[in-house]
Amino acid sequence: MGLGWRGAAGTLQKRTEGSWYLLVTLLLLCGFWKAHTQTEDGKSVYFWETGPWGRCMGSDCGPGGSQSRAVWCAHVDGWTTLHTNCDQAQRPSNQRNCFRVCDWHKDLYDWKLGAWNECVPVSARTFGAPRPFTCSGGEEGIQTREVACILKSDGSPAEDAICEYFEPKPRLEQACLIPCPQDCVVSEYSPWTSCSKTCGTGLRNRVRSVLVPPLFGGTVCPNLTEFQSCKPGPCTGPEGMYSLRVGTWSPCALTPARTTRQVKRRKGKGPGLREKTGVKDPETRELIQKKRTRNRLNRQESPFWDIQVGYQTREVTCIHRNGSTVGRNLCIPRDLPLTVQSCLLPKDCQVTEWGDWGSCSKTCVDPESPRGKRTRVRQVLQFPVGEGAECPPLEESESCEPQGNGVPPCATYTWRTTEWSDCRVDLLLSQQDRRRSNLTGLCGGGLQTREVYCVQANAELLKYLNDLREKDKAGQTQRQQKPSVPPLLSITFQITASRPVENKRCKGPIPNRSQLCQIPCPIDCEVSPWGAWGLCTFENCDDQAGKKGFKLRKRQITNEPTGGPGNCPHLVEAVPCDEPSCYDWRMLGLDQCIPDDEKPCGSGTQLAEVQCVSSNGEEVDRNLCSSSSPPEPVSCEVPCSRDCVLSDWTPWSTCSQTCSSKTIEGKQMRTRSILAYNAGEGGSLCPNSSALQEVRNCNEHACTVYHWQTGPWGPCTEDPSSSSLNTSTSFRASSNIQGLCSMGMQTRKVICVRVNVGQVPPKKCPDGPRPSTLRPCQLPCKKDCIVTPFSDWTPCPVTCDTAGNAVKRTQSRKRLIIQLPSNGGQECPEVLEEERDCEVLKVCPGFRWKTHKWRKCQLVPWFLRQDSPGAQETCGPGLQTRAVSCRQLDGTQADITECLKFAKAMPAITQHCQLPCQDDCQLTNWSKFSSCTADCVGVRTRKRALIGRSKKKDKCKNTQMYPLSETQYCPCDKYNAQPVGNWSDCILPEGGRVESILGMKVQGDIKECGQGYRYQAMVCYDQDNRLVETSRCNSHGYIEEACIIPCPSDCKLSEWSNWSRCSKSCGSGVKVRSKWLREKPYNGGRPCPKLDHINQAQVYEVVPCQSDCNQYVWVAEPWSVWKVSNVDLKENCGEGVQTRKVRCMLNTIDGPSEPVEDYLCDPEEMPLGARESRLPCPEDCVLNDWGPWSRCSLPCTRTNSRVRTAYTLRSPSVGRQCPDTTDKEPCSLNLNCFNYFYNITDWSTCQLSPNAVCGSGIKTRMLDCVRSDGKSVDIKFCEELKLEKKWQMNISCVVECPVNCQLSEWSVWSECSQTCGLEGKMWRRRSVVQSSQGDGRPCPSQMEQWKPCPVRPCYRWQYSSWSECRVESVVCGHGMRYRNLSCFVSDGSSDGEGSQVDEELCSSLELAVDGDKQIRLKEACILPCPGECYLMEWSDWSSCVSICVKGAGVDFGSVQVRSRAVLAQEPENLQLCPDQAWESQPCTGGECYEYKWFSSVRPNSTRPYIWCQRSDGLNVTGGCPPMNPPTDNSSCDPPCLMPKSFCSEAGICMCEEGFTEVLSSAGQLDQCAPIPILEIPTAGDKKGDVKTSRAINPTQPTTIQPGRTGRTWYLQPYGPAKSQRDLRDRGNKTTD
Repeated sequence: MGLGWRGAAGTLQKRTEGSWYLLVTLLLLCGFWKAHTQTEDGKSVYFWETGPWGRCMGSDCGPGGSQSRAVWCAHVDGWTTLHTNCDQAQRPSNQRNCFRVCDWHKDLYDWKLGAWNECVPVSARTFGAPRPFTCSGGEEGIQTREVACILKSDGSPAEDAICEYFEPKPRLEQACLIPCPQDCVVSEYSPWTSCSKTCGTGLRNRVRSVLVPPLFGGTVCPNLTEFQSCKPGPCTGPEGMYSLRVGTWSPCALTPARTTRQVKRRKGKGPGLREKTGVKDPETRELIQKKRTRNRLNRQESPFWDIQVGYQTREVTCIHRNGSTVGRNLCIPRDLPLTVQSCLLPKDCQVTEWGDWGSCSKTCVDPESPRGKRTRVRQVLQFPVGEGAECPPLEESESCEPQGNGVPPCATYTWRTTEWSDCRVDLLLSQQDRRRSNLTGLCGGGLQTREVYCVQANAELLKYLNDLREKDKAGQTQRQQKPSVPPLLSITFQITASRPVENKRCKGPIPNRSQLCQIPCPIDCEVSPWGAWGLCTFENCDDQAGKKGFKLRKRQITNEPTGGPGNCPHLVEAVPCDEPSCYDWRMLGLDQCIPDDEKPCGSGTQLAEVQCVSSNGEEVDRNLCSSSSPPEPVSCEVPCSRDCVLSDWTPWSTCSQTCSSKTIEGKQMRTRSILAYNAGEGGSLCPNSSALQEVRNCNEHACTVYHWQTGPWGPCTEDPSSSSLNTSTSFRASSNIQGLCSMGMQTRKVICVRVNVGQVPPKKCPDGPRPSTLRPCQLPCKKDCIVTPFSDWTPCPVTCDTAGNAVKRTQSRKRLIIQLPSNGGQECPEVLEEERDCEVLKVCPGFRWKTHKWRKCQLVPWFLRQDSPGAQETCGPGLQTRAVSCRQLDGTQADITECLKFAKAMPAITQHCQLPCQDDCQLTNWSKFSSCTADCVGVRTRKRALIGRSKKKDKCKNTQMYPLSETQYCPCDKYNAQPVGNWSDCILPEGGRVESILGMKVQGDIKECGQGYRYQAMVCYDQDNRLVETSRCNSHGYIEEACIIPCPSDCKLSEWSNWSRCSKSCGSGVKVRSKWLREKPYNGGRPCPKLDHINQAQVYEVVPCQSDCNQYVWVAEPWSVWKVSNVDLKENCGEGVQTRKVRCMLNTIDGPSEPVEDYLCDPEEMPLGARESRLPCPEDCVLNDWGPWSRCSLPCTRTNSRVRTAYTLRSPSVGRQCPDTTDKEPCSLNLNCFNYFYNITDWSTCQLSPNAVCGSGIKTRMLDCVRSDGKSVDIKFCEELKLEKKWQMNISCVVECPVNCQLSEWSVWSECSQTCGLEGKMWRRRSVVQSSQGDGRPCPSQMEQWKPCPVRPCYRWQYSSWSECRVESVVCGHGMRYRNLSCFVSDGSSDGEGSQVDEELCSSLELAVDGDKQIRLKEACILPCPGECYLMEWSDWSSCVSICVKGAGVDFGSVQVRSRAVLAQEPENLQLCPDQAWESQPCTGGECYEYKWFSSVRPNSTRPYIWCQRSDGLNVTGGCPPMNPPTDNSSCDPPCLMPKSFCSEAGICMCEEGFTEVLSSAGQLDQCAPIPILEIPTAGDKKGDVKTSRAINPTQPTTIQPGRTGRTWYLQPYGPAKSQRDLRDRGNKTTD
């Protein structure tokens, strides 16, 4: 866009790109166009054009910038031309100053938002748009506001561009909603009143009240009153036409010339007279002085009151029934009321100017709540007197921030914790766990706890800042003389535990009070089985003195225990032996038998294969065995062809005993068998059977086994040689790892033990494997106990008894242990809590009003009332005053402002009084009633007496008029108690938690069970059914009943079964153990672990197990002698059978030891127990048994084969051949050739230590060697193939700990929810400190408990109803009405009205009714005179109504209303009636109503009866939609043909205004008769109703709006026809 600048005319015009054509068209139409440089009227066709302003440029921020724009000359056709064609004088500037915005301007400038203007309908802004006919919910509108950019510091305006640089300009307009007009809604009419006259023509009235005021331009309220003439009958005598009317009292005025009269009266009372009568006696003078002081107090000379008694008058006139005033003589002669009376001259309250603001309640910097409060006060100079204005508030407060430099930060608070307690496993045990009784050795997962407390976080900083300020004040002069260390460099905080404060000061989450922990489980030492006994060796081979030695056997540690190998059993056992040697020959085997002299057969020798071994069994150099000769060659026999053939000897059997004694010898045996018999003559004979067996002694050493036995390591003690000191430390350990300070030493006992005997001298044991008795250790540091400082003393509660004396109370303080001592550190103090008596105040804080003696009754001056008939100078009604002062509870004088703040309402300082005249009877006040001997028995009396001259007057002696005694029955108080409300929760007795079932206190265990009590409140009533204190019924307020909170019972399982046998006898299998469910949990006990659903049953543990494949072996005895089955017995050869015994035996390191069940051995490996073979005949070749098969080479293929061999024992005779000595068979997979591979088992379940409940455990699995046919075999088969082992065999795991739910202690009982009544409850609560985890006991659902409060009667002050308007003894006029303030008791329920009781019971309450402290017991009123038209009293406030649209969600606030209707008594006075009135006020919680038309057909009528009804069922006028009621009202049937009649919307013939309907006997309109009083003059005949309040905001209270807007009263003629009234009723229903 450019700005066009007309050179000639100087008119600035905005143009768009297409605006040129519009301009040309306009110029052509107007006749301005001329194709020259100037038009006909002299205007140029050239004008200046400008571009937009560029960016603001400049080096400095602020107003020093500059911006430029393009300027060119243009023709009206739009093309650019030379600058010279345009008027240079009119050329716009191309540069201007501007404000260059920088980022820091954001803090200086901001948008200022104006208030939203009134909502304007959219239709009003849209030209020609039709307004909507119906309104639903509200009309859409728009409201605008002003938005400007301003400088924040002074509010001066700035360019919008500055603010737009940082933030877009806020919107200038927004949509709004204009409420629909709300018509006035009124109630139904009340019943007709009785006739205003007993004879003649009067009026009856009926009235209605306003329910909803007219709002937002709604229809005004209709008449609230309807009149009807009535004529009870003709008057027999003259009507009472005149009445005395009393006017209002005039304002109070001072008695004229009072001061001059006082001066005259005081003449002659000068000081001279006093001196003459002066009293010299000092005591008398002091008494007089005291009396004067007392009198001065009693006189009202207080600076706060200026009480002046004046007078006021009123008129008494005689008026006619039509309202006109007539002469007083026309009224019936009677006593005139008072026309003059004493009064208090009204004085408004006067206060001083506001004092200075007090200091801010916030004296420190607190970012969370930076503002505090400060107050200022003003004093009362003059209290209000009479009808003077009340005092304004004497104190006001405002928010503030701490002022000045160096404001310290506020105290901040944070949670602190004590150190964690020791880890305890017993807290996790279930009820049934047997380990609960024996807690030693428990390990694994546990629980540790700590205390949490609140401390001031920045206490040291605040102390330092405070000290710094003190130093600044004290040492400014010194600082000038010499420089000091900068304070911030010399801060030294003393790091100590912080002082605990109340926990409520700490915000934020509370740290955990318990956590899971781990006690490492000790690993037990595991050792291998014993090895074989070694050779007899010297104790020390370097020192081979003596002939005694030892045989040793050893075992190894297979599982290293916690704490090192010192905790393992002994690993070496020794037996003494003779002839020891350090090295010896070991025979490996015998070579083949070689016959002597190179013969082919016969006797020969076998050479032994030997090696030199050490005492440990290790092969060493042969030279070391040179000291002993090697084994000699063994003689043997190579059988010749006719000789007997024997097998080789079997290996020696296992020694039958491990040692030898006198009664026990170890034996070994070996055997051989006959393979072939000799051939009769010439061959060597076979030996007898005894020679086939050999026995020898073994393990000949004595059964005296010795070993070293070690005791446990002693405590770590200081090593005297160590120079480091074990100093005590008081640091707070952040974990369970304790500090290590220095090295110490541990010792243990080492003794030599003989097995099965006991301790023996040390020399019996070999010295070599002797364990050490000393080892170094690290000493843990000493830890001292650390306690917090004592907290501050708890505040002393100030409580006073009823007599005003202070009650003695105590205060306490406590400290917490935050680190327990250990390792000999300093012990904790015994006293952790202290208590002391509070200082008892001499005076209870509190103030009360003290009233002084009433002064003399002050009458109106005689000269003002002397003209009143019957008045006497020295008697009559008057006023008296008294002084009031403020006292402390002990009676000492106090400032009056204290009583204004803290005391009850101020007592009255004036009262009306009566000075008795001579003719009046004077009596004393009533005495108190005499006391009753007992309730309900006898009577009590009170008395009074005549005073002075009254004793002699006859009229005063009339006891009917002036009774001198009163008697009444003694009060009969009977009380009855009864329960009320529900039973409370079951509450356990106070005083700690119940012990657990096993009698052991379990910290944090929710043993909240056992016998408790539940409570029900008791209520006490007197004989009048009034609530009284429960103590009257000898009750403490409750019925108690024992109850049981069932204890939680945990899930109970059986103990673990024994482990099953390993599922495999060779290789890896599994073993299982289980538990069964014995008892389900109940009452919130620990749940069961996940069970097997088949039998609801078992909890399993499965672990892998390894069975040694060589654990059980088959052992075959030698073959039996052949049993030859053929006939050739003499040769003793041929086919035969051999048998042998095969047994399964347990294999040990020394060989097979004892027979076991056959099933334990592998049946596939079982050797044959019988064989059929051929017994060689004499001269046959004899071979030994086949050797083992060679191993098939892998892979298994048929091309490979395996072999076995035998060798010749006896060569055959000439001509005979030996069979093959080699046997060969092909290798077949899974028959005689196998592949091998590793198999890994599944993981076991998580295994814990036997003493652990939960926590860290281990899962294991095992490697198995499996043959290709699926059979598990010894692991060595896989190991020999060197197969890869890539598996991890152990992993750590965690068994979740069963943490029981832990709850806080119950809080203290809350305050009662109600201060009185039947429904008060007290609550106490607890919270979850630790949620349950795993299979722990769950949290109970009951986190709060309640019990009823003792029932207390609810006392309150309550007004009685207003009395009738009293105008002394006169008929009408201005009078007063009164009400009483009474004490009522109720039970606190909403519907309980209550009963009146003695005022003493309310004496402790503040004098207020429903919170209103302004007590009004009387008010002016007007008693209407006969014939007068007047306003009724205000109706009650209507129910709160929401100005809304039902279902549309539109709500414009809530309002309630009350109204005053007009009542008329004389038809003639209708024109003098005042306007009806209504007033509204905002309220909360209004109901949203709908209004609908309803109709029904009346009996004996064809016309429907139509009315408007509110959704709460109330019949109303107004509020229903303006559409026609639901009836066919297009015409009336029969039609309305009578003059002055018309057909109403309801389809009923009605009469026009000024006429009333006269109906026929059939109920049809007969005629429209003129109303008897035809024309009633109205004020301007305005068309409104009583008053209107258009478009008001219902949340603003309205005032009564005056103005008589004119009205037309409906007046019905009197007559007998009831149908007229019915029709009028119906007409009002349908037309209102």
